[in-house]
Amino acid sequence: MNQTVRVRFAPSPTGALHIGGVRTALYNYLFARKTGGKFLLRIEDTDQARFVPGAEEYIQEALAWLGISPEESPWHPGDCGPYRQSERKPMYMQYALDLIEKGHAYYAFDTAEELEAMRERLTAARVVSPQYNSITRTQMKNSLTLSEDEVKARLAFGEPYVIRIKIPRKEEVRLHDMIRGWVVVHSSTLDDKVLMKSDGMPTYHLANIVDDHLMKITHVIRGEEWLPSAPLHVLLYRYLGWEDTMPQFAHLPLLLKPDGNGKLSKRDAEKQGFPIFPMDWKDPVTGETAMGFREAGYLPEAVLNFLAFLGWNPGDERELFTLDELVEAFSIERIGKSGTKFDINKAKWYNEQYLREKTDAELGAFLKADIEKDGLGISEDKAAKIAHIMKDRVTFPQDIWRDSKFMLIAPTTFDQEVASKKWNQEAVSVLTQYMEELEGFTEEFSPEAAKALLEKAAETTGFKLGKVMQAVRLAVTGLGGGPDLMAVFSILGKEELAKRIKFALETLSIQS
Repeated sequence: MNQTVRVRFAPSPTGALHIGGVRTALYNYLFARKTGGKFLLRIEDTDQARFVPGAEEYIQEALAWLGISPEESPWHPGDCGPYRQSERKPMYMQYALDLIEKGHAYYAFDTAEELEAMRERLTAARVVSPQYNSITRTQMKNSLTLSEDEVKARLAFGEPYVIRIKIPRKEEVRLHDMIRGWVVVHSSTLDDKVLMKSDGMPTYHLANIVDDHLMKITHVIRGEEWLPSAPLHVLLYRYLGWEDTMPQFAHLPLLLKPDGNGKLSKRDAEKQGFPIFPMDWKDPVTGETAMGFREAGYLPEAVLNFLAFLGWNPGDERELFTLDELVEAFSIERIGKSGTKFDINKAKWYNEQYLREKTDAELGAFLKADIEKDGLGISEDKAAKIAHIMKDRVTFPQDIWRDSKFMLIAPTTFDQEVASKKWNQEAVSVLTQYMEELEGFTEEFSPEAAKALLEKAAETTGFKLGKVMQAVRLAVTGLGGGPDLMAVFSILGKEELAKRIKFALETLSIQS
């Protein structure tokens, strides 16, 4: 009988959700939808010292903005709750004690000073990676080196301790990764990781194994940074007697810097001026801020499409997918092993494509909001018309107002470089005649009508229209380039157009 697929995204509320984490959530979501399974969200807050207020709400809002909705979460609990590890705290100790009982874990009473002394000893002996392992544990203060009576006495006295896994000294640990194939690690390279901390909270290693088992997780899709921990997790499944129901693993490739040189970091993003968080974030403790894709003007559908292609491809030439189309096309087999470059220019390209698919009314609403923020007003109809002529020229919604301010604010200065080259007697003659044509025009002032009148003015004065067009644009917009000029004229209306031309004729002087 086929088991229902259950996957989970398990972030820690220690700050803003990195875009790599969002990609992990997306791949889990796509896999669950594709297989008819369920996507869970679990908050892994066992490290209370690193908990940041507001981080959990940030995770919730970021996923909601992108439309990656879990069926089960702290906010929509199912049958396997609670969905915060801190609320599950009482259940972990029994599994740690079970491991001790079976001889697969032990109490360790070493102080911080004793652990540091051990590391210094090993470093002095030129050990490359000093660690608490099958060799060094024999010289430390734990239930493997102390007598049973002394261990009981220390526990009864309330002496601080941790519980460590007892890694076998000579054993090959094998696991099959859905992306990488067979992974084989020798146990001599592993250390005796802490499973229960001295504050009674489990570490990630124990908690995530217990939770995944109890929540009936069938597939663990997570970042490559967890691959070194996977052999330890395989051993825990085995030692707890859950090897038969152990989930399948898939470790996603790293996100690399735009040049492909090393892992993407927040510092790289700040240095190059692009976001690596889904939304703006301000740390309530440090006051540190970080830029988000949402506030930078990226559309959620563009971010999703961009992220989907960071490590996965559909096997054909298609690049634009709705979320439903991504679900249909997705397969773990088409995720690559090697790291993938974080090409922010590709993200901008996706944003341009999705921006152009928006209706004029939708983009007009963006524009209207930006205009009103600047204390100006505009009708919905006019905002939609401006958005229509600008949409093929911009990358972000906010660019529309930035690049079309001349539509509402008449120029008081003019591009001097264009003026010095293009403002001449021919331009003055054509524009003077155009003003006359506008004054006598009484029909609907469409782009076609605006062009016909301008062509008539050029013909009347005997000058070629092509030679004066940039000067005409300069007179009306103050700029040397921009959207379709006749569409601009139509939106401005003939009265405003004539007023602007008059100002330019009075202000600009012909260069000698």
